[in-house]
Amino acid sequence: MELVREFTLHVTIGEGVPVGGGPFGTRSVGTVADGTVRGERINGQVVGPSADWALFGTDGYAEIDVRLQVRTDDGASLYVRYTGSLHATGEMMTALRGPGATEYGATYWCTHVRVESGAEQYQWVNRTLFVGEGRVVPDGVEYAVYRLA
Repeated sequence: MELVREFTLHVTIGEGVPVGGGPFGTRSVGTVADGTVRGERINGQVVGPSADWALFGTDGYAEIDVRLQVRTDDGASLYVRYTGSLHATGEMMTALRGPGATEYGATYWCTHVRVESGAEQYQWVNRTLFVGEGRVVPDGVEYAVYRLA
């Protein structure tokens, strides 16, 4: 098996909605204000409602649960959902509150990415497995997304 870099997802974080503590941890919803996808085969803009329904546990990790839509440069629509685990270290959370940045691998921030499309030219994404790693960038967050080949 080989990991092949498929695209970079860059999102600008919008309004945060703290839900608070519950039986499974502390829930916080972070909206996505804007974003882009850039790669050899997929390029486009994040459109419509998008957010991360993150659940922070007492162990310092957060469960990531993001859903967003992408309108590709050639007019197709993609649904992107990724779930994963993020070690919410003090340094990472400070950078996230901005302005700040982290590097890939600075903390455990790994995702399973699912991409769906009804467009003929993107049928291949429906049966492709993707994984990603995240980092904080000065104006939001960025994911390097790889396909398993």
